[in-house]
Amino acid sequence: MKTDPQSQTDLKSFGYGFLGVLIFSLTLPATKIAVTGFDPIFVGLGRAIVAAGLSLILLVITRQPIPPIRFLPNFAIVTGGVVIGFPLLSAIAMKDAAASHGAVITGLGPLLTALCGVWRAGERPSVRFWIFAGLGSALVVMFALFTGGGSIRVADLALLGAMGAASLGYAEGAVLSRQFGSWQVICFALILSVPVLLPIVLQHLPANFAAVPTNAMLAFLYVSIFSMFLGFFAWYRGLALGGIARVGQIQLIQPFLTILASVVLLGEPLTIETIGFAAAVITCVVLGKRTQISAK
Repeated sequence: MKTDPQSQTDLKSFGYGFLGVLIFSLTLPATKIAVTGFDPIFVGLGRAIVAAGLSLILLVITRQPIPPIRFLPNFAIVTGGVVIGFPLLSAIAMKDAAASHGAVITGLGPLLTALCGVWRAGERPSVRFWIFAGLGSALVVMFALFTGGGSIRVADLALLGAMGAASLGYAEGAVLSRQFGSWQVICFALILSVPVLLPIVLQHLPANFAAVPTNAMLAFLYVSIFSMFLGFFAWYRGLALGGIARVGQIQLIQPFLTILASVVLLGEPLTIETIGFAAAVITCVVLGKRTQISAK
């Protein structure tokens, strides 16, 4: 029995997308641990310097050509969104907020990513898609308010800004990935950030690395190598193959993977309300991914 080519593409795109989300789902808990031993600004921006070093090695070994200068603004959007914006704002938020609470804000990612896909990639999601994306996002907001006692805090605003920046970076990176390749895009975006970030990171270096707790050091290495580097290899590949809006729906699962990680890694509580919201949101993902996304 032959498999339909479109079905194979869908399987690959959602497989890559899920792997990326799985890696990203540990970012907030790892960041929460890292800021117990490092300055939040060092955690938020220092991870890019580490990942940029790995990127340079990989690009040199594989002899990747430098993208034409006319694409510099596009790469700058990726840099501003996923290399600077999300890491910095999320690290600041994790200084005061629980990772499990911050996780629910990431559930707005699919809707924001879809909006950026419409703007940057000319995608045209169906009305049915918007219904399920909106419903899933509304459930996430309700969950955030429920767990936050009905109020929105400064940490919530920082996380909202982080998700807005990440979504724009996701959409722009997916567009570039169709031409330059998924891992090449994040590598070039990381290297582009070094002249701006290195002086700031050096100012926030810990006075004594030996005094940093081991768990904080390991957490920082995770967000540097996996969240800031390897995760984008899979994520951008999935978005480029299956469409920004459609594959971006997988992000609706991320809050609940993050909450599970927070329970295991940080000892944060898991409630019946969380399980109920998770089931409802995952249903929206399943229904939303079956809708058609057309190009302009």
